[in-house]
Amino acid sequence: MSNESAGKIVEELKSLGSESTKRVLMKHGAKEPFYGVKIEHLKKIQKRIKMDYQLALDLYDTGISDAMYLAGLIADDARMTKKDLQRWVKGAYWYMLSEYTVPWVASGSKHGHDLALEWIESKNELIASAGWATLSSLVSIKDDAELDLPELKKLLARIEKTIHKQPNCVRGSMNAFVIAVGGYVKSLTDVAMKTGEKIGAVEVDMGDTSCQVPFAPDYIRKIQKRGTIGKKRKSAKC
Repeated sequence: MSNESAGKIVEELKSLGSESTKRVLMKHGAKEPFYGVKIEHLKKIQKRIKMDYQLALDLYDTGISDAMYLAGLIADDARMTKKDLQRWVKGAYWYMLSEYTVPWVASGSKHGHDLALEWIESKNELIASAGWATLSSLVSIKDDAELDLPELKKLLARIEKTIHKQPNCVRGSMNAFVIAVGGYVKSLTDVAMKTGEKIGAVEVDMGDTSCQVPFAPDYIRKIQKRGTIGKKRKSAKC
């Protein structure tokens, strides 16, 4: 636990923000309030604070996007309660929070799996997308022995049938899940590749950016070429 307060950190973030970063993030769908702090600056603060459960909660509660993203980086995932995570997912008002911050923290908690399965059923696009992103984070950090492989196969089959009928963000998160399973779960790489082939190209509106949705089989083949299929991460956070 650090001696820092949310108020002081917010002042620091305000001084680190830049209009040019704000403009870039706006194109990606960021919404006010936020200051436009670069991730590299947030990482420096993370390095200083390391982990602080209460400070993370306080920062997230500010509703300021930069502070909320930082909250995810310093959160003590193991201490996060179901109630904390439900509050966080409801407060995630754009995809950097719903597809990165919340899933990273949820997957590091003991509630990640149950909440992910609950969230993917949500009619709220950002919550459903957070659910799929949490499942992706889980396969990236859990040993295969801890994963329910038949369940993952069912989820891939569900994606194959339904992805093109889903809202924008959910399509993107589902496609990322296919890639995650193919890349991190060796025994399901072929199944994920076949799923990706059957799905075909996935259309996601990325706003006023040049970003493109990767074709899952091509992306998984790149991981194969690198020789890193099945190589797990220590933490979903990056």
